[in-house]
Amino acid sequence: MKCASGKPVFPGFFDLGGLRPRLLEILPHKGGTAYGLPAFGKDLMAGFIVGIVALPLSMAFSISAGGSPAQGLYTAIGAGFVVSLLGGSKYQIAGPTGAFVVIIFGVAAEHGMGGLAVAGLLAGLMLLIMGLSGLGRFIKYIPYPVTTGFTTGIGLLIFSQQVKDFLGLNIDSIRPAFVEKWADHVYYLDTLNLTALALGAGTLILMLILRRLAPRIPAAAVAVTAATLASFLLKLPERAALETIGTRFGGIPSSLPVPSLPPMNWPLIRAVLPDAFTIALLAAIESLLSAVVADGMTGDRHNANMELAAQGAGNVVSAIFGGIPATGAIARTAANIKSGAVSPVAGMVHALTLAAFILFLAPAASAIPLASLAAVLIVVSWDMSNAGRFIRLIKTSPKSDSAVLLTTFVLTVTFDLTFAVEVGVIMAVFLFMRRMVEVSALKMGNSDLMTRLAYGEIGAGTRNQLEALSRRDLEIYEITGPFFFGVADMLQQTLRNVAKPPRALILRMGEAPVIDSTGTAALESFVSQCRAHKIKLFIAEIQEQPRKTLGKAGLVEDLGPDRFFDTVDEALEAAVRELDNGGA
Repeated sequence: MKCASGKPVFPGFFDLGGLRPRLLEILPHKGGTAYGLPAFGKDLMAGFIVGIVALPLSMAFSISAGGSPAQGLYTAIGAGFVVSLLGGSKYQIAGPTGAFVVIIFGVAAEHGMGGLAVAGLLAGLMLLIMGLSGLGRFIKYIPYPVTTGFTTGIGLLIFSQQVKDFLGLNIDSIRPAFVEKWADHVYYLDTLNLTALALGAGTLILMLILRRLAPRIPAAAVAVTAATLASFLLKLPERAALETIGTRFGGIPSSLPVPSLPPMNWPLIRAVLPDAFTIALLAAIESLLSAVVADGMTGDRHNANMELAAQGAGNVVSAIFGGIPATGAIARTAANIKSGAVSPVAGMVHALTLAAFILFLAPAASAIPLASLAAVLIVVSWDMSNAGRFIRLIKTSPKSDSAVLLTTFVLTVTFDLTFAVEVGVIMAVFLFMRRMVEVSALKMGNSDLMTRLAYGEIGAGTRNQLEALSRRDLEIYEITGPFFFGVADMLQQTLRNVAKPPRALILRMGEAPVIDSTGTAALESFVSQCRAHKIKLFIAEIQEQPRKTLGKAGLVEDLGPDRFFDTVDEALEAAVRELDNGGA
């Protein structure tokens, strides 16, 4: 943040590398500030509304991930407040999200809640490092088919996890794998609780009606409240064995937790480290995607690195206060904007609203039916899956992108999210390299130059130049596209495939913007081949990056600076001059 004189108002950490929380913009400074009571009133109302929206979602996501409803609230409070306090987006709302449900469930099942806390803490530290080291700008390059594939897969997995509570099935221990889970659903279908199904269906229908007719009303909060009142007034837990938060979890504590570090040891850290990396990567992707959506809705521009650092700090705080991993929540961020938020204060108010609920209204949460929370997550799973977009991508995308999309989706559902993302990214990288080879080429340019010479468009159009080209004493090759290993292989084969090597060769590189180490090595080998065949090599139109790279590799000095020309005209005249002088 800078004052009117251009000097930073807050020196130190917040000014290193442009890492400045957006909250600083509302503080008074010499240049003045537009923030005042009217803006604060808008933030207060928006934060309160988003807090109500986040209340059932935070509990539902935590329950679905294998945690307690209280952990979901602790996450939304701790991570939500810190991310708004330090974040690089003015409108971001952080908390538990659907993207984490599957990975969190797996970590908790394998390593317990203690292992999950360690994984969340490590993920937070990784995110801090990403933000402070400036990696935020690279996260957006995760291929779209990969993010769509695992997002749709997560949506399906979340839906499958809600069937048990939505139908009220009596399953003591449901198996975590997708196929086995559905086998359990079918096997225990005779334990169907019609009351739970009716209440869940009613919650679902009411949510859809409110979203359609009154989109500004927090549909999830209203529907869950109505279901809770119906359950309480009709005494459904006693009469119909309807499960509630109170019957399964014993309610929600009416006080905030005392901060403490989770117990850690090296074997546990090593065991959860891959999961921590997956959590950090997903948190980065979803948070920055949410920030981009917010920018599109408001015309604002977020600071990606500051946002990642804030997400890291938020996850560290969440782990210390007994919460689960958190990230930017697209739906809650959009609700925050639509509710009139103007600054990060709204996100902080959202967290304080949830804290007030725990302190003063925790007993009321005990009566919330689990079937109604399952209905909320069924709607969330549908929103996440975005079936229309998924099908459209399959129909309209190239076959290679569709393959990446379907592979990521299937692996997410049948194996695990970490493996799916890894395979999807690797496939996308190989497909990208194949496309780069397709757009890069090595081609002959003799016929084109002969035509231009004949019409006097190059040099003086001398007979010697025409004759040299026509009798193949002089060859011209042109590299188009990035000069990397794909073109390198073509270059290696060039002299091997010609029946009679030319006496001189011009290599045009005007359409090669970059060269990598493989391309450099190939060019060094090509120079050696030319010398072995006594071919004079000239390089024309080389761009800045390739020239610097070849200079550092010593190739410019080895070949000779006088063999590099700015235009093909100059290279052609120099080559013919050497041929006329008897150079070999």
